[in-house]
Amino acid sequence: MNASGSGRASLRVRVIKPTIPFRGVQSKASRPKSTTKTPTRKQFSPELKRFEERFAKEAMPQPRPNGGISPRVLTFLGISALTISTYCGYLYASYQRQVSKGQTLDVPRDVSDRYNTTAPTFDADVELSEKAMGLGTKRANLVRMARGDVLEVSCGTGRNLEYYDLGERRGLDHQDRPGIIGCRSLTFVDLSPQMVAITKEKSETLRPGFKRMAFRAQDAGSVSVELDGLRRPGSKGEYYDTIVQTMGLCSMPDPVGTLRHLGEITEPKHGRILLLEHGRSYYDWLNRILDNLAPTHADRHGCWWNRDIGAIVRDSGLEIVEEKRWHLGTTWRYVLRPKQN
Repeated sequence: MNASGSGRASLRVRVIKPTIPFRGVQSKASRPKSTTKTPTRKQFSPELKRFEERFAKEAMPQPRPNGGISPRVLTFLGISALTISTYCGYLYASYQRQVSKGQTLDVPRDVSDRYNTTAPTFDADVELSEKAMGLGTKRANLVRMARGDVLEVSCGTGRNLEYYDLGERRGLDHQDRPGIIGCRSLTFVDLSPQMVAITKEKSETLRPGFKRMAFRAQDAGSVSVELDGLRRPGSKGEYYDTIVQTMGLCSMPDPVGTLRHLGEITEPKHGRILLLEHGRSYYDWLNRILDNLAPTHADRHGCWWNRDIGAIVRDSGLEIVEEKRWHLGTTWRYVLRPKQN
């Protein structure tokens, strides 16, 4: 029995069951141990650390002082303010000198003789200021209303010459009403012979095809109706249909009397007197400046620029058809006609 028992024992086979791991899961026993060691944090020297901190601080955008305005802009604004203040100081000093000079001048009421000396340079002297104020357009809009036999007094150097609508005909006027439009004849009058000569010379260049023109050196306060050779055949020629004056009342010794006379030679029913003038303002502060500088301006340019144009027109007795003002009230435009009975 022992022999047989030991024999069976020797025949026993040890069966080892295979281990089936779960998918995606690995037991701790079967995980390979990593042989890579976690690196230790590198130690920096104090100098390198300070360099990194300074570099990071400089790289960050810094807020600009004074509300974000750059130093270049501040410099420009400072220079501009200095320039403007210096120029204003210069203007004020010049103003004070002119006021002091004006207090010592004895300027006559009639300064029209100044235009004899300023005639050659008159256009150049006023060109820039008239462009800045847009007076060319205002001249054109006024003068294009002229029709029939036209008289321009205080014509100066003919600065209105290019704006006339020449040639009488039927059509629509500036208010789109049917009637007679265009100029039948043009007569230019100025107290300065030198000014009249320049106007005549301009007419040969600007309006060479229009032959019904006359040029006379004469006082506007006593100008007569002279239309021989200009008037339409069959017309009596006792009046002018339109009288034009631009920037003339400022230089006349008797502007009220001159307007009254012009009203007497204007066609009573349909005639018009067209004015474009400069004078007093709406504002007292500006009028004080004009008053203070008026003597020196009149002595140099032959112009009393502080006259009350509205008062002159009212005192003339003419009827106001239209009135407009610009440039703080210093530029006046009038359409007048003789007083209707």
